[in-house]
Amino acid sequence: MESPTFTPPTLDAIRANRARLGDRVLTTPIRRIEDPALAAVVGATTQVWLKEELFQRTGSFKPRGALSVMLDLDAVALARGVTGVSAGNHAISLAYCAQVLGTSAKVVMPKNANPFRVQVCRELGAEIELVDNVHQAFARVREIEATEGRHLVHPYEGPKTALGTAGVGLEFIEQTRAAGAALDAVIVAVGGGGLSAGVACAVKQLSPSTAVYAVEPTGADSLHRSLQAGSPQAIDAVRTIADSLGAPRCEPYSFSLNQRYIDEAVLVSDDQMRDAMRLTFRVAKLVVEPAGAAALAALAGPLRERLDGRCVGLVVCGANIDPQTYAAQLLG
Repeated sequence: MESPTFTPPTLDAIRANRARLGDRVLTTPIRRIEDPALAAVVGATTQVWLKEELFQRTGSFKPRGALSVMLDLDAVALARGVTGVSAGNHAISLAYCAQVLGTSAKVVMPKNANPFRVQVCRELGAEIELVDNVHQAFARVREIEATEGRHLVHPYEGPKTALGTAGVGLEFIEQTRAAGAALDAVIVAVGGGGLSAGVACAVKQLSPSTAVYAVEPTGADSLHRSLQAGSPQAIDAVRTIADSLGAPRCEPYSFSLNQRYIDEAVLVSDDQMRDAMRLTFRVAKLVVEPAGAAALAALAGPLRERLDGRCVGLVVCGANIDPQTYAAQLLG
């Protein structure tokens, strides 16, 4: 059931927040992809539009939410710095946001985090702590919050985070309308559910007839389980190549938004994401991490028949991957 304090962001609030973020975040491009190889997989009459959020500052959508939180900190809180937990994209985002706002970031990451992402965080000035797994990372970041007074910027939970990620959905609908397209469906990848919550909230208010599908890896299906149970659920371990989609559990606010606004959560396998990475490279000339290909994997897989002949928007959420890992995934 929804929390008594659950209040979804309004369109006015989403627009005001996007204006407040200004040029600290980019209005990322959209593009319709027309290619015979794509048509062979998703259907000859299916229109595919990409929201290329991989071109966002830091290479993923994450600064939208982190900045939305950090801009509300007073001078004293901001001076203490921020902390967070992440396998990479949120960590990179926190490092960037701290740099932009003139403070410091201390980020806890699991030891299996991609070394490239760890390196980028350090280059942006963040202090990194590595722990054994994501469950330990959440415990450690709470200790940092308590002992050092740093403000915890959650990777996917909270009203301000959703307010920021809602900007992706707002832009997508407005940009495609300006291009003369009406999206029948939007597909967005899910880690903890912060991106899908914000996107779905904006899309459904702007275009109620547009279906919104959330897609998760089979090895990290916390939202799928939560929707089935009717309440936030956790998973015991993350088992997927899409490490940036490896949230250990759903949280109440983002879950409530997803529960209210998305039409369905679907699952894709690692092999389906690998196939979608290859196809994205071939037809869109984009190098993406597995999470960035998850939406296409869903369109080519579990949603193929349902969305045949429709106008479909895919959120390409990120591309923080090094050449060696990318090549290994394509050959996997």
